[in-house]
Amino acid sequence: MAYDVIVVGSGPGGYVAAIRASQLGLKTAIIEKESLGGICLNWGCIPTKALLKSAQVFNDIQHAKDYGIEASGTPDFGAIVKRSRGVADKMSKGVQFLMKKNKIDVIMGFGTLKAKGQVEVKGTDGKTTLVEGKHVILATGGRSRELPALKQDGKKIIGYREAMVLPQQPKSIIVVGSGAIGVEFGYFYNSLGTKVTIVEFLPRVVPVEDEDISKELEKNLKKQGITVMTSSEVTSVDTSGNGVKAKVKTATGEAILEADVLLSAVGVAANIEGIGLETVGVKTDKGKIVVDKFYKTNVDGVYAIGDCVPGQALAHVASKEGIICVENIAFGEKKYKHQPEALDYGNVPGCTYCYPEIASVGFTEKQAKEAGYEVKVGKFPLSASGKASAAGHTEGFVKVIFDAKYGEWLGTHMIGYNVTEIIAETVVGRKLETTYHEVLNSIHPHPTISESVKDAIEVAYGEAIHL
Repeated sequence: MAYDVIVVGSGPGGYVAAIRASQLGLKTAIIEKESLGGICLNWGCIPTKALLKSAQVFNDIQHAKDYGIEASGTPDFGAIVKRSRGVADKMSKGVQFLMKKNKIDVIMGFGTLKAKGQVEVKGTDGKTTLVEGKHVILATGGRSRELPALKQDGKKIIGYREAMVLPQQPKSIIVVGSGAIGVEFGYFYNSLGTKVTIVEFLPRVVPVEDEDISKELEKNLKKQGITVMTSSEVTSVDTSGNGVKAKVKTATGEAILEADVLLSAVGVAANIEGIGLETVGVKTDKGKIVVDKFYKTNVDGVYAIGDCVPGQALAHVASKEGIICVENIAFGEKKYKHQPEALDYGNVPGCTYCYPEIASVGFTEKQAKEAGYEVKVGKFPLSASGKASAAGHTEGFVKVIFDAKYGEWLGTHMIGYNVTEIIAETVVGRKLETTYHEVLNSIHPHPTISESVKDAIEVAYGEAIHL
């Protein structure tokens, strides 16, 4: 059967692209080798948040007395994992429903480019089917990146997939890497009573964040009982015994760490092998597929979105890339009224769901200064927030950065209770080219965590009321 659009991969980039294509009147098929929803819904964003919610509930029970409540309980690791898998399964079924609703043909199997407009699909039964389409969008996603010294065996040296479904809770775990995946799993296992050591190669944890955020998170992780080793590198791992022995090169010498298991959380590698890129001549660079601002490759009729292209490896980025890609295809087919706007990668929010949560968008203070801006910086501690105090979660702060000359909103960096829910205000404000003046003159509801954004801006401009 011939299609207008074939999407290879059904993660948050692929399934969103397929739905938008169908909405715009393009006959669409989606190819998926495993489960609809891809890594995000089945092994990433969604099930990890379910695990983290269980950890938060247990943490609240442990501190119930602080809220005037007598409560006790012990975590059931198997039940926690089972709930997480149930949430993932429900979300995957939701994508199945959306495919039916939008009349998108789902073809299960591994898709490989064979020629222009042709994708060969190999099913689990070994049989192959040739699918033809005018436009092919590669949304093949990514996987846990492996380092030479940390070859994953799935049992003692694991990636994020195994970390979500371990048969039993480890007594101790070494987490290598302190990005979002590393600190989220570190928080989860520590909350349940596992001894956690985080090893980070760079001088600070969550190294892509503003330096003040890194300092605050490290302080909180240590307070929770997590051992943090920065400027440190795991050079080798011995798995011959019952657990693992990791040799760690530190700033002051060498250390040997022992644990039941080691989680490698050192980033994501794109899934670009074995999908026929060489066959049709699609260009790659540094392990990613090369695309233009509308996600066209150098081969006519072949596109790529999500973790397999340059840009932030985030679900919401993949979704927007998919929509832009499809709308541009539809524009060319005269099924959409205008060419879409290219994505501004400088205004993409990032969220990390450890405790306390982290949310950020735009320039860090250091980046803003390096870009030549004279800046106004405001920092509002959540210890001064009425809502945070009422909730019993006063850790962290909201930090805003503005251009001193024109009042442009350069960036926001938050760490604290529920801050991932309020970063969108900055994203929209920056998109609208809002200055500090408009935000200060917009009433924020009280009591909320969100009003701390306005409080931080008041600090930046010397108008602080609540400090």
